[in-house]
Amino acid sequence: MLHVESLHKRYDAVEVVRGVSFAVHAGECFGLLGPNGAGKTTTLRCCLGLASPDSGRIELAGLPVPAKAREARARVGVVPQFDNLDPDFTVAENLVVFGRYFGLSKRHCESRVPHLLAFAGLSDKANAKIESLSGGMKRRLTLARALINDPQVLFLDEPTTGLDPQARHLVWDRLKTLLNEGRTIILTTHFMDEAQRLCNRVAIMDKGALMTVSSPQQLIEREIEPVVVEVYGDGLMHWYERSGKRLAQRAELAGDTAFCYCDDAEPLLRSISPESGLRALRRAANLEDVFLKLTGRDLRD
Repeated sequence: MLHVESLHKRYDAVEVVRGVSFAVHAGECFGLLGPNGAGKTTTLRCCLGLASPDSGRIELAGLPVPAKAREARARVGVVPQFDNLDPDFTVAENLVVFGRYFGLSKRHCESRVPHLLAFAGLSDKANAKIESLSGGMKRRLTLARALINDPQVLFLDEPTTGLDPQARHLVWDRLKTLLNEGRTIILTTHFMDEAQRLCNRVAIMDKGALMTVSSPQQLIEREIEPVVVEVYGDGLMHWYERSGKRLAQRAELAGDTAFCYCDDAEPLLRSISPESGLRALRRAANLEDVFLKLTGRDLRD
């Protein structure tokens, strides 16, 4: 559904996308991950024909981009990072007007409204004004709006940012429904648990380049030790220098917490005496651990 080959994009003297190549298969959820400034947004803009690459080849929904970007965009749905619903229209009117942009008849759009509102859990909000909706309702409406043209490919740019846990889980449930229908989802997110839960495969970008592409589970098994022990509390530095670095396969300090990556956590846990004032949390390694190992813990602007 999407094929990107040797994509390059430069803004002035900065090359923000450097030779990126990947393919997204029909029916999968593909995650494009990376810290701020990694080149994710520029890559997606090029894929949608909203920015012209300096070189490389893009094919979206069987059409070359940017040569036939307009025709390709008519076959896809886009959920932007920030909701851009029209406050002058009701909930239902937002769907109908947006559908008209695709050349769909008013009658056809109106026939799809009840199904899309039910899908978004907004059946009782058809005549509500946008300003009366909660953040979660607006996000679900934006997702429903992206489906008005019945697309087979969906681009989702951080779809759950700013949502409370209940709203996030509801959006996840709706996305799983779309995947079960055979639709293809291309997802960017800063929530690694979201990517691990939803994505069949993820690509991790940094500094404009693609670092790796694989399934979340394969990345965890390949890139990181299986067990993580987080240690924090009074006396952390003394314990870390004396025992933490020695007993872990790999250890990092981040703020007031030591992250210790192990094959076997028992020797490390035994080194923490009950009266030391330290506390420890043992957990399985996850996609966030892989992400931080590959891209670092430094803040990005």
